[in-house]
Formats: sequence, C-alpha cells, structure tokens
Amino acid sequence: MECVWAVVVPALQFFFMALLLLLMLPAMFGLSLGITETYMKILIKTLEWATLKIQKSNREQEMLKHSTSSGLIQRDDSSLEKELGELRRTRPRSGVGGAFAFSDVFYFSKKGIESIVEDEVTQRFSSEELVSWNLLTRTNNNFQYISLRLTVLWGVGVIIRYGILLPLRIMLACIGLSWLVIGTTIVGFLPNCRIKDWLSELVHVMCYRICARGLSATIHYHNRENKPRKGGICVANHTSPIDVVILANDGGYAMVGQVHGGLMGVVQRAMVRACPHIWFERAEMKDRHLVTQRLRDHVNNKNKLPILIFPEGTCINNTSVMMFKKGSFEIGGTIYPVAIKYDPRFGDAFWNSGKYSMVSYLLRMMTSWAIVCNVWYLPPVTQQEGEDAVKFANRVKALIARQGGLVDLSWDGGLKRDKVKDTFKQEQQKMYSNMVVGDDSSD
Repeated sequence: MECVWAVVVPALQFFFMALLLLLMLPAMFGLSLGITETYMKILIKTLEWATLKIQKSNREQEMLKHSTSSGLIQRDDSSLEKELGELRRTRPRSGVGGAFAFSDVFYFSKKGIESIVEDEVTQRFSSEELVSWNLLTRTNNNFQYISLRLTVLWGVGVIIRYGILLPLRIMLACIGLSWLVIGTTIVGFLPNCRIKDWLSELVHVMCYRICARGLSATIHYHNRENKPRKGGICVANHTSPIDVVILANDGGYAMVGQVHGGLMGVVQRAMVRACPHIWFERAEMKDRHLVTQRLRDHVNNKNKLPILIFPEGTCINNTSVMMFKKGSFEIGGTIYPVAIKYDPRFGDAFWNSGKYSMVSYLLRMMTSWAIVCNVWYLPPVTQQEGEDAVKFANRVKALIARQGGLVDLSWDGGLKRDKVKDTFKQEQQKMYSNMVVGDDSSD
C-alpha cells in the first residue's frame, strides 16, 4: 500500500502543478501558451476530414448547402390590406374595405397553414441543424451513414471528451467558482474605495477566465474601443447562461437577476459583498417601477460598473434575435449594444431550458469539443428625441442582429413558455374589422 501511495502522491502533485502553471495562471492573467490554439487547429483539421469523408460516401448530401431553418415557404411580407386586396380582385367590386368577402377566408387559411408548417417562433427554441457532422452525436438526421473510420474516430472522441476533457473541465469550473466565492468574500471586508473596486473587478475577471478556460473557450473580441463604460448599460442577445462568462472575460459588469437559494445563492451573496450587483427578490421582480428605479440609481452613479442585461429574457438558439423588453431602455443613459455569435461546429451553446436541466446542459457543454464565439462591441447609442422605449429597443435589436448575422424577429421570446397575448390577437382583429366595416365603426 505504501508503494502505491509513493507513486500516486507524486503523480497528483505533478498533475496539479501542471494544471496551475499551464492553465490556471495563464487564464487568470489573460495569457495563452498556445495549447488551446494547437488543440483548435487539430480539431478543425479533424472535422474537415470527417466532413469530406461523409461527402465522399454520400454524394447526395452535397445538395444540403444550407440549414433546414433557412425556410420551407416563400413568405410575402406585404401588409394585410395589400394581400386581401389582391384576393378580392377576382370579385366585381375590388374595393378592400366596406364589406366582408368570402375570399378573405383563403388569406387567413394560408397564414394558418404557413404558421403550422414553418413556425418561425418555436423553431428558434431548438438546436440549429448543422450542415456537417461534428462528431458529437450519432443521431444527426442529415448524416446517418458513418464509415468504419468515422465510427472509430467518434469512439476515440468519446474517450477524449468524457475521460480527459470532462474531469479537467469540472475541476477548473470548481476552482473558478471557489475562488470567486473566497475572493469576493475577502474583498467584501475592505472599506469602499478605489482599491476595493479594482480588486473586485480583478477577482471577477480572473474567475470567469478560469471558468472559460474550463470550457476550452476561444473568444474573438472585435471593436474593443466600443467596450461598455461605467455608468452605462450593456445589452446583448442571449443564447446561453455562459454569455455572462463570455462577456465578463473582457471586463467587469454589474449583474442583474433574481435572488436564488442553494449554491447559486452562496455565490450571489459573496459577489454582492465585493461589487454592487443588483439581485431582486421574487416579489420585487413583479414591481416594474421598483426594478426600474434601482437600475436608474445604479446608472446615475458613473463610478459603478456597467449593467449587463439580456433584454430578450430567454435563450434563443444562436440563429435569431427576438423581441427586446422595453424595460432596459426606459432607464435612460447610454446603451452599449453587443452581438454574440457562437460557432456551432464545435458545440451547441444554446440552452433549451424546456428540454434540459441546468446540470444536464452543463454536462453537454463540458463534453463538447470547445466553445468558439465572436463578440462585437457596437458603438454606443442613446435614445433619440421623440423615440419611445419600444422603438429604441427595436433599433438596438436591429443593430445587433445585423452585426451578428442573426435573423431579426419581432416575436416575444416569452412565447417559449406562454401563449400569444390577447392584446396581439385583438390588434389583428381590429385591423381586419376596420377594413370590413370602416374605421368609424366604434362610434
């Protein structure tokens, strides 16, 4: 037994020393020894070879050049009045308004069938389809044929991802979270001063960098001159809970969220001691005016870190940007838009909360090849004269969608769990009613 311990103890010491010197310390100070870059080059070459192998074995798959989410139906973006007018041209009286036309039924039937065949809302809450297999699953619908070489390669990949990467990543994540709790707790005992603010931001950034290194994250930041500044509001599209880790690797932010219990509650209480994060009780979250006032007070203090907000309110599958809630744009101050786009070839960053629990999702993330994403800092914007919060939010959303190459959708991400609001239905009904009986029917 003593002989076994004589071998195990030095081996563990060597392992932890290598972990500290090769991964943790470089990550904490934002340095790179080239290990991740070398790993990514090997991975890219491997995936390219696998793709060519699949295409050679299945020539018919070469016709699949775009994701199935690109669209099955050629939609007409014209207005309700225009489309109904075209349908009514076959009638002797071609006027659009003034009377009900039986042909109107065809318009609503067409729209209903389009929504059923290609629902542009619910498809944003499922993982985007890949053009080529990334060796992460054997159930890709578009690539069912797998050669012997690919099968062996897939098996080797499973051993690497679950036997080497997963334990290493779990260890780094635990170290990062532990250091976050310990570091912020210690900083929290210091009196309020510039040194405390500097140490707090340093501890947060270091911990997030360790966690990001634990996911083999490769992050490309663009236009850093537009980074959010103190006293501002950073708004970004939302794909995954790790969006916070991705952004906080490059600077400090004040987080906004609901108070949690358990392990998450311990982390929140430690963080708020060192930095003025904004955590709300469940009852407070329902009071929109209280939330707005607390956020406005934070923004008015130009010495506090910029607030990080995801206005969509839920995770979208890395293909689109859905409706921004207007609350973030009623606070005032400068808005710093940020666009985040993940590369799905190396792993699916999207969290489908209706299908996977947080633990299951983190397991999928830690057993993926890597997390690769681009982050674009857009020029700061302010609310224009005569522009209400809704129009301001839509303008910012359009900027983010255009920069990130995402589809700009007007639907509310809350439809992920809720039904369409009655007010939206009533607006459509009112539009049609005005066409049939005229605008003065309510008199």
